[in-house]
Formats: sequence, C-alpha cells, structure tokens
Amino acid sequence: MSRNFHPVRRRRVFYIPGYDPVPPRRYRELYRRESAGQAIVSGYEINVLPWKGDVDFGWRVTARIEDAEVQSDIAVLVWSDIVKRSMDQGIVGTYAQLIRTAAIYIATGTLFRLMRLRKGPVIAALYPVAALLVQLALALAVAWGLGQILALWHPLAVWAGLGIVPLILLWFRRQDSRFFAYYLMHDYAHSARHLGAYPPELEVRMGTFADHIAEAFTPECDEVLVVGHSSGAHLAVSILADLIRTGRVPDGGPALSLLSLGQVVPMVSFLPRAERLRADLAYLSARDELTWVDITAPGDGCAFALCDPVSVSGVAPPGKRWPLVISAAFSRTLSPERWKSLRWRFFRLHFQYLCAFDRPGDYDYFRITAGPMTLAERFATRAPSKSRIERATSRYKSLAS
Repeated sequence: MSRNFHPVRRRRVFYIPGYDPVPPRRYRELYRRESAGQAIVSGYEINVLPWKGDVDFGWRVTARIEDAEVQSDIAVLVWSDIVKRSMDQGIVGTYAQLIRTAAIYIATGTLFRLMRLRKGPVIAALYPVAALLVQLALALAVAWGLGQILALWHPLAVWAGLGIVPLILLWFRRQDSRFFAYYLMHDYAHSARHLGAYPPELEVRMGTFADHIAEAFTPECDEVLVVGHSSGAHLAVSILADLIRTGRVPDGGPALSLLSLGQVVPMVSFLPRAERLRADLAYLSARDELTWVDITAPGDGCAFALCDPVSVSGVAPPGKRWPLVISAAFSRTLSPERWKSLRWRFFRLHFQYLCAFDRPGDYDYFRITAGPMTLAERFATRAPSKSRIERATSRYKSLAS
C-alpha cells in the first residue's frame, strides 16, 4: 500500500446497492438503527444527521471512534429505478425470463462452472426457477381437480378449471415478499440478458456515478470510500476502473478505497460477453491508486464467499495486488443465540455486512465508514483468509480491448 497513513477527519462514502428496488431512505434507516446498536456493543459514539449533497440521497455521520472526531458524508448511488423497470415483466414475461435465463446459464456452461466454486449462490440461483415451476404445477393441479369436479355436471366443463390458473399465479406473485421467487428471477435475468455485458441504460448511470465520485476528490476530504454490496460490487469495480483509466483520481489527493461486500461477481464475469467486467477486474487488481478489500462470509448463501473475484474469473494479471479477501466469519462474530436466529434467514444474512455484530472482529462496517482510519490503514497488517478460493474457473476469459 503506497499511501502514507494519516488520520481521517472528513470522508466521502458512496454506497452502491445491489439489485434492489427499495428506496434509498431504507439504507439510511438501516444505518441509523444498526450503527446505534454497534456503538453500544463497541463503546463509541455515532450520530446520523440529515445531509443534502451533490447526489439524490445521502446522510451525514458524526462520530467519536478510537478517540477521534470524524465526519462522513454517505451517499447512495441510486439505480433502483432501473431495477424496478426490469422487474415490470408480468407473470407470463417472468416465466419467459425463466426459460431464457436457464438456457443461457446452461448452454454456456456457466452454471456448471459456478458450481465448482460455491454451492450456496448456485442453489440461490436455482431456487426461483424451482419455486416458479412449483407454483405453476400447483396452479395446474388445482385447475385439474376443479375441472374434475365441474365435469360431474358437464363433460366439457373439465376445461373450465383452467380459468383459475392465472388467479393462483397472481396470488403467488402478490406474496413474493415472502417467497422472493419473482424478485430473484428478475435479478438473475437482468445479469444474463446481455450475456454479461452491462445494459446500455446502466452504462449511462454508471457514468453519472463516476462523475459524482470524481467530484469528491477535494482538499477537504481525507478518504473517498466506495462500498459495493452484492451486485453493486461489480458495478463499483467498473466505475473505479473507468475513473483511474481516465486520470480522474488525482495524485496526492484523498485516499481511494473500495470495499466490496457479499459480492456475486462470478454470476456475471463467467458469462461470455462480460469482457468489459473481466477487463476492469484485471485492471483494478493491479493498481496502486486504491485499496480494495473484499468481505464475504461462508454463512452468506447468496454470495461467492471467499472467492477472489479476479482470480476465479481467470483474469489475474502478473502484478495482481487486489483484492484483499477476508471473511466476516458470521458464526464467530455473531453470538450463538444471534447466529441461530439468523442462520436460515438467507436474504437477511446477505445484508449482515451492513449491520451490527454482537461479537465484532476486525470487520466493523461503522468503524470503516465513520472511523479515523482509511481502509488501507485499518487492514494494513491483515493477512488474507487462508480458505480463500483463487483457482481460475471461468470458461470465458476474453477482455474488452
């Protein structure tokens, strides 16, 4: 790590959510609630205040951590409107997505390559396919039973039972906040739609995000920290690669840091047309303009835990430096009681990186985003996880020229 360490007094944080249709204020309230809980456990002071900066939504954090006063301005880089549009498929459109997405991952061999890394996220990817097919099967079974009853009155009435199929499927869709089948299907379909290439409207939005981050490199700022969660992790990689390539990271300016949390990079980088992402992974992994720390946990079944996203994608360059791959170790950093209560709540665990730990280790989201150390300094002596996975697994390794 080439930069000299100095205390952080002011920080800009840019949070890039994953594929999530919720409004950004939900992230503020999550930060407010969980930071208060972590402050009690860890013995520091933290306050969340209103703030209106140069982005659509953000908040200010003032904290006293490790005997230092720090101010952090946190902005959410919003792309939930793009997510909502991609989810507006209807029932028939979603089943068409199911067929198309399954065909892409199977025909390209990507699904089988992903299974060599981690079973958890592959099971998570197969879950919406299975759930939607079960829902359809149940609807058809009810329709068949109803048709048999109606046939007692008239033989042709056996077909009348089919009229209930759309109603049952509509009921399942309205209950998706419990099942997550439609949500996850839209998520994987969005990644696969262009075979790993970023959709044009997302490329435009990423350019806007890059502009916001570039504007944060001011003399008053000590660290510019970009946090990419879930699908937001690979967006962050491409955005920062673009910033460095175009010379918009000034020499001698604020420390540039990338924190990727619960990443699902292989779901995209293993697809045939992900040349842009693979090139960005290779480029960023060898740069000294930033520090990149990747945090996952084996307990998170939705993430490719401890999989080095650069190496497993088969694009690690000779001078590779990043990311530093670390485990959040949920089974140790959460008390047995807390771990037991969350163990099977897979979607909730995927957001645990943004939440409080009652037995915190060296990963503390709130110390990182509101404390007096840069990401580089905080993890300067931290060795990468011994159980990390680095073997090149992707079938496709071509890079954008």
